[in-house]
Amino acid sequence: IICLVSAAAALDFKYHHTEELEKYLKGVHAAFPSLTHLYSIGRSVEGRDLWVLVLGRFPTHHKIGIPEFKYVANMHGDETVGREILLHLIDFLVTSYGHDPVITRLLNNTRVHIMPTMNPDGFEATKVPDCFYTRGRYNKNGEDLNRNFPDAFENNSASIQPETRAVMDWIKNETFVLSANLHGGALVASYTFDNGNPVTGSLNGYSKSPDDDVFIHLAKTYSSNHASMYKGMGCDNRQTFPGGITNGYSWYQLEGGMQDYNYVWGQCFEITLELSCCKYPPADQLEKFWRDNKVALIEYIKQVHLGVKGQVTDKNGNPIPNAIVEAKGRPHVCPYRTNEQGEYFLLLLPGTYVINATVPGFKSMLKTLEIPDNTGNFSALKQDFSFPEVSDKIRSRVASCPKIPLYQELTRASAAAKPTIHILVLMAVMLVIFK
Repeated sequence: IICLVSAAAALDFKYHHTEELEKYLKGVHAAFPSLTHLYSIGRSVEGRDLWVLVLGRFPTHHKIGIPEFKYVANMHGDETVGREILLHLIDFLVTSYGHDPVITRLLNNTRVHIMPTMNPDGFEATKVPDCFYTRGRYNKNGEDLNRNFPDAFENNSASIQPETRAVMDWIKNETFVLSANLHGGALVASYTFDNGNPVTGSLNGYSKSPDDDVFIHLAKTYSSNHASMYKGMGCDNRQTFPGGITNGYSWYQLEGGMQDYNYVWGQCFEITLELSCCKYPPADQLEKFWRDNKVALIEYIKQVHLGVKGQVTDKNGNPIPNAIVEAKGRPHVCPYRTNEQGEYFLLLLPGTYVINATVPGFKSMLKTLEIPDNTGNFSALKQDFSFPEVSDKIRSRVASCPKIPLYQELTRASAAAKPTIHILVLMAVMLVIFK
């Protein structure tokens, strides 16, 4: 046991290539088997595992009421700082658990998934580190993985890569609530949308999501707890970011990005963290990068406990999957729905909200809630919904989610099933014809 703990703790501030990274993750899991779970979500083009280490009180499976969180790094193979600081985050969490009361409570109430590298092939292909650009940015097939996801505003013609498909399946199979993907080449926290159209405000140079206030809060949480990101100086005189944050579209338009995909199809709020002006800095700077980001990484995880959570059940107390639960005035083109356990998680800032729970085909239930800031208590406000007219013998229809939502319905009042404006116009025309 002593040897295992020593192996897990032997993490130097250097770059860890594939074999070293795998050895370290396996060593941590062997040393802390009750706190961690190690698994691969798939393989890269060249066959390298896409490893994920889970940390939490119940690491092997989802537990009702405990939200799922994830960090993903090294999506661009030549952007390397995130890859290493996530290894040091793992080291800090496992060695602090049971000793630091904040970390202990955090891991007792959160299931944290950490993927140090999404693009191991690109990292290994980067033979000569460079601050600005190398071919290692792309995967082995020469594809930019952060332009490779289905897009919420236009049809992305890029061929979906094995790494992208693995992450899409991962998002589909877990109930992720909050996420961040770690990049390099700038110093800023960027938030959705990365793409847009006139409905989301693109004509004004800003693509606004229905949860824009929450995204601004999330980005500010990271930047304000970072050693220097909050200053907003960027990396040169040509680029400044007030408060150290930016709307993705306002910075530059991006099609097929991972953070928009998480939000639209995964019901997971994700931001993009640019952590270093130099994409692949010298190894002797890694310790400073860890110190600069340590507090921000922890404070950001805590935000998974914002808002409200609960279960939707039938008259017999059985969970109802695919029930729509959303805050009024915050509709999503792909309605936010309950998982197989009937659970929902909505990230909301403190305030008064009307929560609309709908089992398609049945009357909606509305609850007015005063939502506090419970991040310090590591638990969002709990509000369950019970539908007495629904039983497990009644199969409700599943709310549809378009494969290519174009965000042309954001002005609708609710995500619950309602006639669209097109249907209303058609009805009016038919009425005139019949008259």
